[in-house]
Amino acid sequence: MHAFVTQFWPSTIDGLTIGSIYGLIALGYTLVYGVLRLINFAHSEVFMVGTFASLFTLHGLGITHAETGFALVGVLILMGLAGMAGSGITAVVLERVAYRPLRKRGSSRLAALISAIGASFFLQEVFALRYGRDLLSFPPLMNKTVLFHIGSGQVRADKVLVVVAALVMALALDRFVNGSRLGRGVRATAQDPDTAVLMGVNIDRIVMITFLVGGMMAGVAAMLYGNYFELTQYNVGFLLGIKAFTAAVLGGIGNIRGALLGGLTLGLIENYGGSVFGAQWKDVIAFTVLVLVLMVRPTGLLGEKLTRARA
Repeated sequence: MHAFVTQFWPSTIDGLTIGSIYGLIALGYTLVYGVLRLINFAHSEVFMVGTFASLFTLHGLGITHAETGFALVGVLILMGLAGMAGSGITAVVLERVAYRPLRKRGSSRLAALISAIGASFFLQEVFALRYGRDLLSFPPLMNKTVLFHIGSGQVRADKVLVVVAALVMALALDRFVNGSRLGRGVRATAQDPDTAVLMGVNIDRIVMITFLVGGMMAGVAAMLYGNYFELTQYNVGFLLGIKAFTAAVLGGIGNIRGALLGGLTLGLIENYGGSVFGAQWKDVIAFTVLVLVLMVRPTGLLGEKLTRARA
């Protein structure tokens, strides 16, 4: 308990930081589940592709040291756009190749799940064969400047960037779903696809947009992850994907706001537990949370579905 007290503020700051990344990735799980009622277990590799796209952007720009001022802002924007493009395109291709043919034939959700797992391993092995199985380092982009202290916790610029970017992207997605014409199509498809077709909604287009937007959220998370941890690997998305899925379930699968809330909550629980039991127990704590939520409150903290969102 003494360790928890002394590490409370550092654990809180780090928990909110990693939790923001979980939440952004969880948005992809939530969107796809809300529309198709299936879990896209290849979403972790969508995130992985985004990290590589961000890394290649830094290499292409010739970044070898930390940037400041407008140069830093410009590079971060380019990294984010590259991550969103890489992850978004990957998600759309997955939908066309791994899911749409099965959906057209009326296949079961189990078939879609098996297809997702196969696509996940395929992408991992392609990147492992092309770029190796070792960790790849990002060149340092941001100075780890300490802006201020809260207790014994250090609030650094890169951590603030992660949390603020996650909140902004989650808010933008919420506004898109609740306030745009395409968002109404997404909600209509989630509620009743047959009726949506009769109302003139192009289901294939809506499903593609759902995968694209979910992939773009993962791409932003990938850019933030690369800038914060400064590394990636062919299987970097595996564990993060499971934790993001846990965050989506914790917040309420199919609930956009719940996905971010679940991510932040899971990040805090992980880090608080790590300060008490040791850092090596963080992953165990995350999976314990998943099991407990499924047993005690399977609808999650908020428990609402995408279909209940209002414009």
